[in-house]
Amino acid sequence: MLTEEFDAFAVAGGDGTINIIINLIMEKGLNHIPLAIFPSGTANDFATFLQLPKKPEKICKIIAENRIADIDIGKAGDKYFINVCARGLFSDISTSIDNNLKANIGKRAYYIEAVRQMAEYKPLHLKITGSKGKIYDERVVLFLCLNSSGTGGIKNLSPAASIQDGLFDFLFIRDCDMTEIPDLLLKYITGRLSENKNILYLKDHLVKIEMTEGSKAATDVDGELGSDLPLTIENIHKAVKLFI
Repeated sequence: MLTEEFDAFAVAGGDGTINIIINLIMEKGLNHIPLAIFPSGTANDFATFLQLPKKPEKICKIIAENRIADIDIGKAGDKYFINVCARGLFSDISTSIDNNLKANIGKRAYYIEAVRQMAEYKPLHLKITGSKGKIYDERVVLFLCLNSSGTGGIKNLSPAASIQDGLFDFLFIRDCDMTEIPDLLLKYITGRLSENKNILYLKDHLVKIEMTEGSKAATDVDGELGSDLPLTIENIHKAVKLFI
């Protein structure tokens, strides 16, 4: 049990490392203490969205100037996340990717893994319920709940996303003919999903996602293993203090 007082926390790493710290902060009730992020992961999606500098001395300057903002985080089942909760095609790239390949070629390893997954994906049959009770019955190959605008090194999956509006951007990519997958993949990689007809887009603070076929399926939160479906994803408005 922590008994000392802290002025700030600091973490060096990518989204997965930040996720671990955020979960500890929330579980210990320490979210009143500001967190500084030193980006040092492969993709650094959340840090990129915040436009945080990569040089440590510049992060130290932000801390010294006490530039703090209250930001939203998410809770999916019993796991917290800061950037994304996902399930389906491409969603587990960060955990299934070959680490040696990632070390050698960086972000390009994500795209190679995405192509590999295309041949063996299985759609999810989902019941999706929004906060106002509207229900969608969809077969999807991927769903993304985004706090920032991107994930997996792709910056503009949802350009309108905000980390302070109390809402998430939900993107459900519908099951489609295999001939449409290459175009879908291209738009996913280039951040132009909104141009594809096979997208169900919701902006909400709470969405319940259930499987209508099959028993359960694990989600991915910030590149880490998340809770199983079915689950409720909720926005915790301005829950964490960050140096930005």
